[in-house]
Amino acid sequence: MSLWRWILLLAIVAALAAFGWHWVAADPGYVLVRLHGWRVETTVVAAVVVLLVTWAGLTAAWRLLRWPFGALSRRHRRLSRKRLAEGLVALMEGRHGDAERDLNRASRLDALRGVALLASAEAASRRGEHGRALEILAEASQAAPQAARVLRARVLRRDGKAGEALALLAPDADKAALPPGGWRELTLSALAAGDTRRALAALDPLQKSGALGTRGYTALEARVLIAAIDATPDGAALNTLWSSLPKARRRAPAAIDAYARRAAGFGLVLPAMDELESALRREWSPELVEAYGVLAGGDLDARLRRAEGWLDQHPNDPVLLLAIGRICVRCKLWGKARQHLERSLALEPGAGAWEALGDAWQGQGDAAQAQRCYRNALAMARGEAVRQAPGPASGVIDTSAIAVEERDQHGVPRLRG
Repeated sequence: MSLWRWILLLAIVAALAAFGWHWVAADPGYVLVRLHGWRVETTVVAAVVVLLVTWAGLTAAWRLLRWPFGALSRRHRRLSRKRLAEGLVALMEGRHGDAERDLNRASRLDALRGVALLASAEAASRRGEHGRALEILAEASQAAPQAARVLRARVLRRDGKAGEALALLAPDADKAALPPGGWRELTLSALAAGDTRRALAALDPLQKSGALGTRGYTALEARVLIAAIDATPDGAALNTLWSSLPKARRRAPAAIDAYARRAAGFGLVLPAMDELESALRREWSPELVEAYGVLAGGDLDARLRRAEGWLDQHPNDPVLLLAIGRICVRCKLWGKARQHLERSLALEPGAGAWEALGDAWQGQGDAAQAQRCYRNALAMARGEAVRQAPGPASGVIDTSAIAVEERDQHGVPRLRG
């Protein structure tokens, strides 16, 4: 299709040129120029050609005269771009001193001044020279004011001045004029300064910006929610905050876990248990199962029955077995506690399970076994090798004795592993 368009365009140009030539040939025009006794006579076509040739000659002469100066400026631009590239590579490689030197040289070119100074300030900040970084950002603010403001807040936060960083970004945040990086820095600065209200308010624009991936935003949101819940001074403030959160955030496992633990700490055990059980009915979460097992207070017998009922769907879940074992320890059901805890350890060894098993042995009056379990818990917490405590008489705990058949969403049996 493009070839036919070019052919049509050339045909139109040829037709116009033919008609134009006949029109000019019929009357080529007359031009007379008289100057100080000089007299020049020619046609209009010739005059136009002479003017075009003269203009082309003058343009070529002017460019020839400017060429030496242009060569210097071209060399300056080429070297500046090269230094910018080398400085950015050095910054990524961790050679921050070399990066700052190259980037400062690259900033001498006006077109690269903003980006070079911003990267140079980042290099100085990573070296720990925060004062030097702030000086560079003062220059960079003339070329890229918004980016320099965000980076200044980051430098202040790294320097332990989260309050100053928050005050720097707050005016633009109140006007909803922050870029995505600014909302992220505002959130982190607010967390560091203990202003959880401001951090919560920054989550919505940060989510809308899409600057963070799903995993990054979820992790940051969890940090903010946990900090806000832990900062509540009493149960009334906790319930007010929890009811004001959007429904989607109240369903985040990290937020439910933090709420349940905080509520139980204020003596609100029933609301904490209701949130945990409702969340586990919606979606199984080992994090919430662990919280279900460690929260103090409440009706332990009812909690134990509910947890044991979950074993039908999750017979080989080590976290659920650990939670049941902890509840059994508090109910002083030492034999049942040992059974679940030993099975949990066989499926997935952990310091919490060893500690709970030590409590079970201690409750049965076997101090030697309890001390061995406690030593294993401490060793696992340190990342060291553990000494296995004696299990059942066979010496091996059967982890497949209560396995149930698993089926997919279509009802087809599924092989384990």
